[in-house]
Amino acid sequence: MNNAAVVIDGLRVRRGRHEVFEGLSLRVPRGQVIGLLGPSGCGKTTLMRSIVGVQRTHGGTVEVFGEPAGSRSLRRRVSYGTQGSAVYTDLTVRENLRYFASVVGAPRSDVDRVLKQVGLAPHAHQSVDALSGGQLNRVSLAVALLGEPELVVLDEPTVGLDPVLRAELWSLFRRIADAGTTMLVSSHVMDEALRCDRLLLMRDGRIIADTTPVQLLADTGQTDAEAAFLALIERDTGEHRETRRSRREEES
Repeated sequence: MNNAAVVIDGLRVRRGRHEVFEGLSLRVPRGQVIGLLGPSGCGKTTLMRSIVGVQRTHGGTVEVFGEPAGSRSLRRRVSYGTQGSAVYTDLTVRENLRYFASVVGAPRSDVDRVLKQVGLAPHAHQSVDALSGGQLNRVSLAVALLGEPELVVLDEPTVGLDPVLRAELWSLFRRIADAGTTMLVSSHVMDEALRCDRLLLMRDGRIIADTTPVQLLADTGQTDAEAAFLALIERDTGEHRETRRSRREEES
């Protein structure tokens, strides 16, 4: 457990009468690119919100680096990039980063570090509203990297980008993880699964596979991630059908 960035045991989350998670458990290892993949509405954002400590839960435990999720001691160690841009479009890139550095208590010198890290140093004095979609996503990532967090949680950071820009961002995630930061990145684009060290595949509020890209393809006998995920869904559907039939037989 010492090598785990996140440990979740029996997590329960409800929305009204709907159970989003019914006792979800998982481990997220340190220093890797972890892909949280699955269709829209499967619970990825709720899980990420639970990990960063902003989601109301109804049971179970979520620990990050051995501390309860959302603890004050984790504020500098964990960062969260929500869906869509969370920066000010009427400010320059550098002005945005200076502002958010002051919010998280990072030194001003950190601004130059993250500008270089995400490849935005040449655009530091550009207004954010003049940037391309890929550059805008890099600004949001730069904000998430201020203060040198140990865990960066990104909710669908590549949504809406073309394949070239998505590939560039995933290469950047890899470099950040290779420097020691744990990257937990959600997506509903299945070909992005092959760019991860570890995969958490979700469906209907459940982790249906905790695996690696190589194991995913080997276990399903497929050659691409989308076909593999569809095969897992078919297998999962069959297992649930069998479980429900067994319960009915026990009750009768």
